[in-house]
Amino acid sequence: MSNDDQTRTYSAQVVDGMERAPSRAMLHAVGFTDADFKKPQIGVASTWSMVTPCNMHIDKLALEAAKGVDGHGGKAVVFGTITISDGISMGTEGMKYSLVSREVIADSIETVVGCQGFDGVVAIGGCDKNMPGCMIGIARLNRPSVFVYGGTILTGCHGDKKLDIVSVFEAVGARANDKIDDGELHAIESKAIPGPGSCGGMYTANTMASAIEALGMSLPGSSAQAAVSTDKLLDCERAGAAVLELLKKNIRPRDIMTKKAFENAITVVIALGGSTNAVLHLLAMADACGVDLALDDFNRIGARVPMLADLKPSGRYAMAELVEIGGIQPLMKELLKADLLHGDCLTVTGKTLAENLAEAPDYPAGQDMIRPLSDPIKKDSHLVILRGNLSPEGSVAKITGKEGLKFTGSARVFDCEEEALQRILDGTVTKGDVIVIRYEGPKGGPGMREMLSPTSAVMGKGLGKEVALITDGRFSGGTHGFVVGHITPEAYTGGPLAVVRNGDQITIDAETRELTLHVDSGEIAARLAQWQKPAPRYTKGVLAKYAKLASSASEGAVTDKDLGEL
Repeated sequence: MSNDDQTRTYSAQVVDGMERAPSRAMLHAVGFTDADFKKPQIGVASTWSMVTPCNMHIDKLALEAAKGVDGHGGKAVVFGTITISDGISMGTEGMKYSLVSREVIADSIETVVGCQGFDGVVAIGGCDKNMPGCMIGIARLNRPSVFVYGGTILTGCHGDKKLDIVSVFEAVGARANDKIDDGELHAIESKAIPGPGSCGGMYTANTMASAIEALGMSLPGSSAQAAVSTDKLLDCERAGAAVLELLKKNIRPRDIMTKKAFENAITVVIALGGSTNAVLHLLAMADACGVDLALDDFNRIGARVPMLADLKPSGRYAMAELVEIGGIQPLMKELLKADLLHGDCLTVTGKTLAENLAEAPDYPAGQDMIRPLSDPIKKDSHLVILRGNLSPEGSVAKITGKEGLKFTGSARVFDCEEEALQRILDGTVTKGDVIVIRYEGPKGGPGMREMLSPTSAVMGKGLGKEVALITDGRFSGGTHGFVVGHITPEAYTGGPLAVVRNGDQITIDAETRELTLHVDSGEIAARLAQWQKPAPRYTKGVLAKYAKLASSASEGAVTDKDLGEL
């Protein structure tokens, strides 16, 4: 078999031979020449959409990736998949589709690539769920692939204050508390989002882009580039070229996405102070690879990895400012020197992580955005997996240390996000409360909505250190404060969260890693015996399918877990 044949394992089945003439006829109509049929075909998965600024520029990036493929001996075929906007749908019923979109994106990439016989993939993602969605699809297919991040947005500005989307959410809380007037709120709203790119702090999009680069599935530097920049255009073109080299060397995603590579990704997420969503998405990506990654791995790694980045939401700086000082490559070089990364992991460059980092620059002298390992913001992880009688299968806390490490308060219980938000804004929620938002898990929501509206309202009302919030839903990467999410088992499946009552005492302890309901076990059992499962909120359509298929958040909330048992 010739080398050309080895790079055309899948496309040859679609276009080679006399009997495939009808296939070739259709491809002539979309621009194939006779010569193109002898080239490896690379699918370029574009998440372009005018739905959100995160993805509005990705059509142009897809064309640059196609240029890289076509210029290096391949034939690029650009195709589309969906995106939704978390920021726009946040706090509404529509947000229930957010996590579901991750699965739809993965399914659609797998479907198109599998059907069309593409030999490799370049996938370009912008908004939060695009990235893990692309990676799950890539992992399932296991064909040579490169992921490209669409890039971060630039910061907005109002007076001398830098703005991003979280600034607007928190301004709503400030307006409700009469700290600002309508004119100030409108000014912040109008100036926060200056153009294309993903939300500007170390929120979920930038967290996942960084994790994927650390995982080895993006080219070095891809995670820390402005959406509108020459660097990002070059990143796309180079990705197109790189996937052809991976084809020649027969390097596949599961050769790269090993357990050690996932440990590298977790390490970088912790050092950057990244989003709680990284836990959910990395578990899901690992599941697609057949890698045994579990919640306890986050605590194990977190015990020895410090939080170093002073980035929003809990810190001062935006991702665009991290881009200016060199992105995450200098950070990874320091982590490698400290033996906190596995340098022997393979990457999409065809080289190891250590080889890639050998030429990485240092951060400029005097910068205070990324702290040295000797002087961390927090000596261990801000992502803490809690267990206890309220979350026996685990939950995820985001504790930077700025909120404190322990909180005990009285439960104030809500059965949906909307009710909780109203009671925060109208002053019902007061100092010392533990806000409980339940029936928002993968099955109960369904869709596991993010609680950015309530948590931002808490911050805007000035209650960030005075109340806590726990939920079986998720949090936006923009969330900060004393928060615990992903509580499992979720309320809808009969987890203990379902029987918490107003006034019950709850303790969140980041040091003992416990989430405790101060009600004796007999009383909890009696309450559960009386509890009745609510009727499903959806019985038809994509949300009903997701609720039926979704695994627990402690397993990544994926829809193809153990399907052989159905």
